[in-house]
Amino acid sequence: MHGFHEGIDNHLTLTVPGREDQFLLIPYGLHWSEVSASNFMAVTYDGKVVEGSGIVEPTALCIHGPIHRLRTDAACVLHTHMPFATALNLLEEPHLEMVGQTAAGFGNLIAYDADYTGIAYDPSEGERLAAALGPDKTVLFMAHHGVVVIGETVAQAYDRLYFLERACQAQLYAMWTGRRLKPIPQAVLDKTIKQFTQNAPGGVPSYVTHFAALKRLLDRREPDYRD
Repeated sequence: MHGFHEGIDNHLTLTVPGREDQFLLIPYGLHWSEVSASNFMAVTYDGKVVEGSGIVEPTALCIHGPIHRLRTDAACVLHTHMPFATALNLLEEPHLEMVGQTAAGFGNLIAYDADYTGIAYDPSEGERLAAALGPDKTVLFMAHHGVVVIGETVAQAYDRLYFLERACQAQLYAMWTGRRLKPIPQAVLDKTIKQFTQNAPGGVPSYVTHFAALKRLLDRREPDYRD
């Protein structure tokens, strides 16, 4: 719905609740508009399908499996080639600049991988990406490629993915004017980053409220996603 996919490509995975050695993955070949709850396979880190049926796409296994395994807080791993974030990764200076409020929400969450190594057909690539994320970053910009976003829940990870793309879009639009970007002063940036961590109107994290709203939209437009 948000245009983050590339047809049948890109991967969104979730650790199977209660099973730390398996993750949920859709079979290769489905367009994202076709995916519903019953399509998911439970896959082990070495690629064995233990529930469901279908083809395990190798780059999904080689990127997502190691990240799930090595970052235990990464219950949800989202890897996309979404247009604006990917466009930044094609630049010599790919950084998300702290020039807007939405970008400020990512001020201490982003890691950058400058070493594109080709298509991820070996688990060592996923291990390398997990190392690039380090112990505490939740967004990885991948040179010449796309982004990885992780979260403790689907709601948290998707909220990050959504607003990351919006922040990248705003920056690129500003860059296209040819005029200089105006950074947020460091003291204000530090304050704003802290404010983002306190964003829980009514005691509910904003990402929970956002994701619930997105599901209500799907319930109206495409209710068969629950099937």
